[in-house]
Amino acid sequence: MRTALVIGTGLIGTSAALALVSRGVVVHLADHDPEQARTAAALGAGTDEAPEGPVDLAIVAAPPAHVAATLADAMRRGAARGYLDVASVKGGPRRELEALGLDLSSYIGSHPMSGREKSGPLAATGDLFEGRPWVLTPTRDTDTEVLNLALELVSHCRAVPVVMDADAHDRAVALVSHMPHLVSSMVAARLENAEEAAVRLCGQGIRDVTRIAASDPRMWIDILSANPGPVADLLADVSADLDETVQALRALQSSDEAKRREGATGIEDVLRRGNAGQVRVPGKHGSAPRAYEIVAVLIDDQPGQLARIFADAGMAGVNIEDVRIEHATGQQAGLVQLMVEPKAAQVLSTALRERGWALRG
Repeated sequence: MRTALVIGTGLIGTSAALALVSRGVVVHLADHDPEQARTAAALGAGTDEAPEGPVDLAIVAAPPAHVAATLADAMRRGAARGYLDVASVKGGPRRELEALGLDLSSYIGSHPMSGREKSGPLAATGDLFEGRPWVLTPTRDTDTEVLNLALELVSHCRAVPVVMDADAHDRAVALVSHMPHLVSSMVAARLENAEEAAVRLCGQGIRDVTRIAASDPRMWIDILSANPGPVADLLADVSADLDETVQALRALQSSDEAKRREGATGIEDVLRRGNAGQVRVPGKHGSAPRAYEIVAVLIDDQPGQLARIFADAGMAGVNIEDVRIEHATGQQAGLVQLMVEPKAAQVLSTALRERGWALRG
């Protein structure tokens, strides 16, 4: 791939453009808002000048509701040898293109499984997709050349290609992305009118659950409008679990011992099913989840503290597999949770204590 046209210079389109430019691809940028395309160009994502002729690959990064129309326009203009979209829903856009009677041999659907809570070109980064799955949904009609161009794009973005059927993809993202986002929003909505004294008690748990609720509602309306059925089916299942859990909690309030036991059994069931589901979430680099030991270090909220901890861990020969930071309420201090292989936990704890760090536990 030598040339590309990115149509839609938001977070995903600009991030892909930045990755391509870093690999020597000449990228042309287009957007319904010319100012946004100019912003992406100023960030080094390419040029907002139109290409003189067909490019190798046109990448449509428009909202799902506009993907088919944008693709159809580009295909009718002969803008590229191959066409690809990065919308989070795949079945609907392809059916719309089929209904328009277009030759889809030069088209392949795709969806990079990466993003941020922020949107727009200013939130873009060239490493956004690194190590993340990038779904491709070819059909028997897809030209081999177009599939190869898509695989080259994924490689340039240092993502991991995953080939799926379009409708299977839509059911999958409803489960792992769309439904969780709505549940996160519903939990966060409980905080809107909560008493300030209660909100000040928020810890890492509520931050984890509500983090994705900070995303742009307008963007999510577009996404959910393109995949409402599978999301509604999953939320119906969640609703049934909620009803049973509410009944179990009410039973725990009963003065009847038998009802309390029944309630406890119901709560235990949903918690255990949650355990069983959570362990299926892929771990580091998409591999099977692994159990890590946590070494908790108390730090002051000052520049250089994290760098010192990581440097000291490196000197001890310990690899930090993951890290979490919990900030103390009302204090300039925090707790850094370093996740390491079980056999390395004692080595790291000893080394950090010797270097003056205060450990908890």
